[in-house]
Order: sequence, then structure tokens, then C-alpha cells
Amino acid sequence: MTDKNPIWKFFVSIRLTVVLLLSLAATSVIGTLVPQNANPEAYFHQYGAFFYRLFDILNIFDMYHSWWFQLLLLLLICNIVACSIDRLAATWKVIFPKETTFKLSTFQKLKQKESFTDSRRPEELEKEFTAVFTRQFGPPKIEKTDQGFSLFAEKWRWTRLGVYIVHSSILFLIAGAMIGSMFGFDGYVNIPEGERADHVQIRNTGRSQHLGFEIQCNKFSLSTYKNGAPKEYRSSLTILENGKPVLTKDIIVNDPLRYKGISIFQSSYGEMTPERTEKHMFSPDDIQLAFFVKASGMVYKRTAEIGKPLEIPEGMGKFVVMEFVESASFMGQNIGAALVGILTPVSGDPAQVTLPIEFPNFDKMRKGDVVISVIHQHEKQPQDKKPKNVQYYTGLQVVKDPGVWVVYSGFMVMIAGIVITFFMSHQRLCVDVSRKGNKSRIMVAGTANKNKLGMGIKAEKLARLLGKPEK
Repeated sequence: MTDKNPIWKFFVSIRLTVVLLLSLAATSVIGTLVPQNANPEAYFHQYGAFFYRLFDILNIFDMYHSWWFQLLLLLLICNIVACSIDRLAATWKVIFPKETTFKLSTFQKLKQKESFTDSRRPEELEKEFTAVFTRQFGPPKIEKTDQGFSLFAEKWRWTRLGVYIVHSSILFLIAGAMIGSMFGFDGYVNIPEGERADHVQIRNTGRSQHLGFEIQCNKFSLSTYKNGAPKEYRSSLTILENGKPVLTKDIIVNDPLRYKGISIFQSSYGEMTPERTEKHMFSPDDIQLAFFVKASGMVYKRTAEIGKPLEIPEGMGKFVVMEFVESASFMGQNIGAALVGILTPVSGDPAQVTLPIEFPNFDKMRKGDVVISVIHQHEKQPQDKKPKNVQYYTGLQVVKDPGVWVVYSGFMVMIAGIVITFFMSHQRLCVDVSRKGNKSRIMVAGTANKNKLGMGIKAEKLARLLGKPEK
């Protein structure tokens, strides 16, 4: 079949296996060096306009969901299946022969065998030897010979399938990973105490995922050490279907709530002070920006308007505020309200800049010649008073991975396959008794497809039980 069909010959090639494994290893290294699913702005600043576009086209920033990575996995599946089928035919005939054959000459040619004599005749030894053989190895097949008799038995033929069991476990692992990649999601949501949410934000994609049910945060509690560091934070959550509660559980870190294949983890928390909850905490109609020029060390304050270009002092280029967003995302985290603008330097490509209202030093990460920040001050409160009506919100990581049980099954199958492959073998044992004058000549020999030394020790032990071997 392989000689006539070039497609089949391609898929059963060991070279293809090596190439695919090396390709997957190389892409895994790339996935380690290039952070996956980060903010596009961070990629733009780190790699520049050209490499950003190139990597974006090749899906390097979300490599494990790219079409070409999925194609590599699919080719590896086809390769494993084809190689297994191609080699299984010969193995199948050994495991399930049409007729069990016994060739005494095969055992007589073995180097590792035990021989000794017994003063009794073969017919006197048959019953005793059969009983010992059965206890030590299993019921033997008895064949009469001209000079006496032979005992033969074998076990664990099926262990030759161990390598194929390992192959099938790899298929489980790959299939589980692909199922999780295509049909699962990893999102987050912040829910204030007493409020509900039925959508989560998918990390670094800008899209939301409907859950099909609601999550309500009943209460959030925080315990701290003496130095004020968080000791434990706990969320009391209720799952609601059609407005009716169906499940309530307190969750802490590493102790999630699971419902309908979705796992809800305690991820973070924060305070919802009155200043943070006011919708008009910042007015897009009154934008005050600060420009820090690194070369001169000067800070310039300017008033900007949405959509109107603004000249940056010292001839450093132009900046235009494009929009105001109430909830911006960076590296999968909500950084609150922010301005989004385009910076056009004197030399170089334009860059998109995100300016969070609450984090004035955020733009320093861009490492540009000009650092831009939003001038925004909250109403000051008396020093001797704490903010009133402080409300917590709980940060939840919401994960769905429908392929996880396929992956777990793959691991269990792999463990079974490894045990069978490395610790079990197809064993065959033979005892031949032949007349030598008034005595009997006994030969004990065993063979196995793996661990031949161990099988030799087992044959030696049987020989010692049957009689005293000659030195």
C-alpha cells in the first residue's frame, strides 16, 4: 500500500514526525518569547509598526489559536494514526494468531536456558512438573514427544499494544487541547457587592461572552495580616437561572465555583469608593494634558479637545485625542476610564496611546521621547476622615474548557500505556523433558519481547523448583 499510494507514504514517514515535532517545539519557543494575548498597544511599542503588522498577519500574538498551529496539530494526528495503522497489521497477527504454534527448536537455540537431569523417567515427572509450572507461570500446553513431553505457555500477548495505547493518549491530549481552544473561553468580570453579571470580558479580545446564567456577588470579605497585607479574600456567590437562585457558594483563591462546565475563580478585588462610582468623575469636554519632554526635562500643560490635533511643545510632533472610554483594558485587566489618542512624532510612524485617568505614569511604559498624562484631581477629603460608603467589588476569572476531561482521559491512558510498554511484556516459557537412558534430561527456557534478562531469571527460578541444575 505504501509503495503505490504517495499520500499514504507521506503520512507514515518518520521524517514527517520529526519535522512536525521540531516545528511544534520551535513555535512553543516563540510563544514563550512573545507574550500571548497582550494589549495591541504594548506590541506596537515593543516591535514597531512593520513587525507588528507582520506578526499580526501570522497570528504570532495569539499563536495557539492560529490556523497554522491547528494545522500542525492536525498533521501530527494524521501522522500518528497512519503510522499506527501501518505497523499494527504485523503486531495484530502476533497478538491474535489463527493458530497457536509451538516450536521447541526456538527455545533450544536460546543462550539463556537451564539444563539438568533427574533420576526419574519422563512419565513420572509429567504430573509434578505440570503442577509446578501452573503455579509459577500458568496452565501449560502439553505436547508429547518421542522421548518424553514438553510444557509450553505464554501470557500477556496484548502488552504488545502498549505503544499504540501511548499513541492514542497523544491523540486524546491534542484533541482535548483543540476542543478547549475552539469551544472554550477565558474571561474576567468585576462585580460589586449586591450586583449581578451575565457577561464576561474575554481577555485581550475586546469582546464579551454571554454565560447563560447570572452571577451575583452577595458579599465580599477581606482579612489581612498585622502589616495590612491581604491574608484571604472571600466572595459569596449565587448562580441565578431566570432570576431564581440555583447554587450558592463561598469561593477563595484555588477553590472555585463550578457550574455547567464553567469554573469561576477568585482572582482579585477592589474598592468602589464614591469617587470611583460617580459616572461624571471625568469630563471629556475639559481635557487637561501634561507633556513631559525627556530631552529637556520640561513639563508642559495643555488643554485638548476630542478630534482636534494638538502641537506638542519643543517641536516633538502632534497629538490628537480620538475618544474617551469609560472602561479600558490592559493585559487583561480593567484600568478604568481612559483617553485614547494618536501620537504623530516628527520622525517615525504614528502610534496609538492609551492614557488611563487614574494612572498618570502609565505612558512611561511606552518609552517614548514624550510622556503624556492626564491632569485629573479628585475632590480632596479631610485628612482625619476615611471615605464613606466604601464598597468592594470582586474580580472573578471565568473559564470554560470543554476539552479538559478529554485531556485528563489522555493522561490516564498515557500512564496506562507507559506502564504496559515499559513494565510488562509478552512472555513465553518452555520445559522440555526427554529420556536419557533410565533418567530424564530437563531443559527450561524462556523468552520475552522486552526485559529478556528478567525472563531468564524467571526461567532459572522455575528450573530450581523443578530440580537441581547442573553446574
